[in-house]
Amino acid sequence: MSGSPAAATLTGSRPRRSAALMWRGMRTEPRLYVLAVAASALFGAATVAVSRAVGWATDAVVVPAIGGDPDARARIWQAGLVLAAVAVTLALSVAGRRIWAGLGFAAIQAHHRRGVTRQYLRLPMSWHRAHPTGQLLSNASADVEAATGVFNPLPFALGVVVMIVVATVMLLAIDVWLAAAALVVIPVAVAVNLVFQRYMAPAATRAQQLRAEVADVAHESFEGALLVKSLGTADREEARFADRADALRAANVRVGVVRAFFDPAIELLPSLGTLAVLGVGTWRASSGAVDAGDVVTAAYLLTVMAVPVRAFGWVLGELPRALVGYERIARVLDARGVLATGSGTLPRRAWGLALRLEGVGVDVPASGRTATLLDGVDLEVAPGATVAVVGSTGAGKTTLVSLLARLSDPTRGRVLLDGADLRDLAPGEVPAQVALVAQQTFVFEDTVRANVTLADRIDPGGATDDDGAPVPDDDDVWAALRVARLDDVVRELPGGLDAPLGERGANLSGGQRQRLAIARALVRRPRLLVLDDATSAVDPRVESEILGALRAARPADGSDAVPDGPDGTPAGTRDLRDGRPVPTVVMVAYRMSSVALADVVVHLESGRVVDVGTHADLLARDAGYRALATAYEQESARRERELADERAAGEDVAGGEHGAGEHGAGDRATEGDGR
Repeated sequence: MSGSPAAATLTGSRPRRSAALMWRGMRTEPRLYVLAVAASALFGAATVAVSRAVGWATDAVVVPAIGGDPDARARIWQAGLVLAAVAVTLALSVAGRRIWAGLGFAAIQAHHRRGVTRQYLRLPMSWHRAHPTGQLLSNASADVEAATGVFNPLPFALGVVVMIVVATVMLLAIDVWLAAAALVVIPVAVAVNLVFQRYMAPAATRAQQLRAEVADVAHESFEGALLVKSLGTADREEARFADRADALRAANVRVGVVRAFFDPAIELLPSLGTLAVLGVGTWRASSGAVDAGDVVTAAYLLTVMAVPVRAFGWVLGELPRALVGYERIARVLDARGVLATGSGTLPRRAWGLALRLEGVGVDVPASGRTATLLDGVDLEVAPGATVAVVGSTGAGKTTLVSLLARLSDPTRGRVLLDGADLRDLAPGEVPAQVALVAQQTFVFEDTVRANVTLADRIDPGGATDDDGAPVPDDDDVWAALRVARLDDVVRELPGGLDAPLGERGANLSGGQRQRLAIARALVRRPRLLVLDDATSAVDPRVESEILGALRAARPADGSDAVPDGPDGTPAGTRDLRDGRPVPTVVMVAYRMSSVALADVVVHLESGRVVDVGTHADLLARDAGYRALATAYEQESARRERELADERAAGEDVAGGEHGAGEHGAGDRATEGDGR
C-alpha cells in the first residue's frame, strides 16, 4: 500500500467539513458514542420529566394531603418514590454520558496519534528532512488535542436534542406565537456561530502554527545544549525562544478575545428568549388567547431549553480549533512519498545477503531544479563479503548505503537483495534482515540491555516477535557486545547490562556509543550490515578488531579460498568467531586500515562508481583513489601526532574525562570529527 486507505483531508464548505469531522470521529468508536448519546438523551428526557413529576406530586398528593385527605397522605411514599426514581435516572444518565463520552474522547485521541506516528514511520527520510522535529511533535500532541476537543461535549449536545424536541412540542401545544418567541434563539445562535467562526478560524490556525514553532525552537535548543553552553549563546537562544513564545501568547490572547465575545453571547440567548416569551405572553394573555399559567409554563420550558443551547454553544466554540487541528493532522496522513511495498519475502538463512544494484540513480529537487546524487550505479556483492565505499565529501556514499536499508527508493534502477527488488518485499522484511548503523548514534535514557535490544523484555525461551524474529536473550546481548568490543566496558559498569546510560548515553564516550550501536544492530542477526562511517569515533585498533570479527573465519594457511561448509553454506559466509552468522557488510570508511580489511572497495565520485576492486588493485590503477588514500593517511598521521602530544601532556587526566573502559585515547582523538 502507498498510503492511507482514504484521503483524510476534509473538503467542502466549513459547515460540511465540521459535520464530516464529527461524523468521522464518532464512527471510529461507534459503540461508545451510541451509549454516550443515549445516556445524554435519557438525561434530556428525565429533565423534562421533572416538571411533570413535580406537577403530578403537587396536584395529586401534596395539596390534597395538606388539605387533610387521608388517601393522599397514604400516597406520599408514592410521590417520594417517583421523585427519587427521576433523580436516580438523572444521576445515572449524567454518569453514563460522562464515562462513555470520556472513553470515546480518549479513544479518538489515541486513534489519531497512532495514525500520525504510523505515517511518520512509513514516510521516507526525505520527507522527514523537510519537516522540523518541533512540527512533528506538535502534530502528534497539540494538533491531536485540538482536533479532538469537540468530542467531549458532542454527545451531550446530540443527546439533549430530546429536550428541544419535547419542549418544542409542548410550546406549540400551548401557543404558536409563544413557541415562535421561544425558538427564535436557535437561528440567532446559528448566526452568532457563523460570525464567530469567521474570526476564530484564522486565529486558531495562527495559534496552532506557533505552537509547532515554539516546540521546534525548544527542541533545537535542547538538542544543541552543548553548543549553546560552549559558545556562550544562551542569551541568543533565550531571545529566540522568547520571540516565538511572545507571538504564541499574542495568538492565544487573540483566540481568547474572540471566545470572550462568543461565549457570553451564547449564554445570553436563553435569557433574551425568556424576555421575548414574557413580552409575547403578556400580549397574548391580554387578548385572552392564553392564560397566565401558560405563559409561566412557556417560560419554564425555555429555561429547560437553555441547557441544550449552551451544550451546542460548547460544541460550536470548539469546532474552529478542532477543524484547524484536524487539517494539520490530515496533511501528515495524506502526505505523499510513502514507500510502496509488495508481498515478497526474503529467506531466513544463516549467511549474508547477496546484493546487486542495477543502473541505480537518485534525483532530488533543489532550488527549482533537479540535482543528481547517484547516476548509473552498478554493483554486485557476494554473500558474506565486506565492502568498503570510499569517496570525497559529497560523492554520494550516504545516499548509496541508505538505499540498502530502504530509507528511500532510487529514482532509477533497482536494488536487489538475494535477487528480490526491495520495492517488492513485504513490510518488515528489510528491517528484519538489514541493519544500518549511522555515524550519529542515538542512545536512549535506559539500561544497556534496553538500548541493545530496544525491547521491553528479554525472553530466554527462544520466543519470537511479531515478525518471526527471535527475541534476544542476555546471551545474545553479550555476544553482540563482544563482537562490538564493548563487553569489557559494560562489565565494569555498576549493574552491567542493567546499568543506566543517562540521557543520550552521557556516561559513555563517542566511541563507546558507536560500538553500542553496532551491538544493537548485531543482536538482530542481520544478513546485511550497513555501516555509514559508524566507527569514526572508535580507536583504530578497536575498529580493526571489530571489522575482523565481522569477517568469516579463514583457513589457517591464510589463503583466500574458503571451502563450503558441510551443510552447503557458501564459502566465506559460515560464521563469526563466536558462532554467530556472518552478515554481508557494506561500510562507508575513511581509515585506510579499515579499507584494507575489505574484500571489495568501491570508489565513488560525483554519484558515479569510478572503480571497483581490492585496495591493492585500486592503488595500482586508480589515480583518484590513490590521491584519496594518501590524503586519508596524512590525516591519520596528523591525528597520531596529536594523540602522542595529548598522552605526553597527561594521559591519566585525559582518560578520567571520558569514562572507564575506553581503550587509550583514540576515541577522544576522533570523537566529534567533522569529516
